[in-house]
Amino acid sequence: MAPGLQEREGFFAPAASMPPPQFGRIHVAHGTRDRRTSATGERMTKPSTDKAKQEVARPGGVVLLAGGNPQIPKGHGDAPVQAYISAMPGWKQALGRRLDTLVTESVPGITKAVKWNSPFYGIEGQGWFLSFRCFTKYVKVTFFRGAALAPLPPGPSKHENVRYLDIREGELDEEQFVDWVLQASRLPGAHI
Repeated sequence: MAPGLQEREGFFAPAASMPPPQFGRIHVAHGTRDRRTSATGERMTKPSTDKAKQEVARPGGVVLLAGGNPQIPKGHGDAPVQAYISAMPGWKQALGRRLDTLVTESVPGITKAVKWNSPFYGIEGQGWFLSFRCFTKYVKVTFFRGAALAPLPPGPSKHENVRYLDIREGELDEEQFVDWVLQASRLPGAHI
């Protein structure tokens, strides 16, 4: 039997000499989860270690999620994509502008949208072929049919058709990127 427990009618219960639990009553605020308070009435919280929920407010009201990825409402067209790029932090903003320019100039009739806090590029009626998003130290470009590109983009994926390109500051190989964009735009796109 564990120390401090007594058997009472087939159940184990705390021994009478054990101090009562250190929690007081439970307060429920409207629209929030239950909050426990200490015996003195102070709210007891556990520090958040979930980096995905960390947010940083940017000028203009745009929130940066973990890794600095802008939280932009979903929408179709160039305007939401430009809002996303304008909210990209630091050197990533110039890279985002360059990626957008290279894709737009390389593929006539491009379709753009923001979905899941990422800009998407595709061909009307054929689906999406490319997307990108910010991470702490790089911008990740997703080629939805990247496994069909030659040479293969370097980043593997758990999805057999997808390949990634992680671009760190000053590392964009424009010639190779444009070649992949042209190849990807000729393949059937992803319908997401």
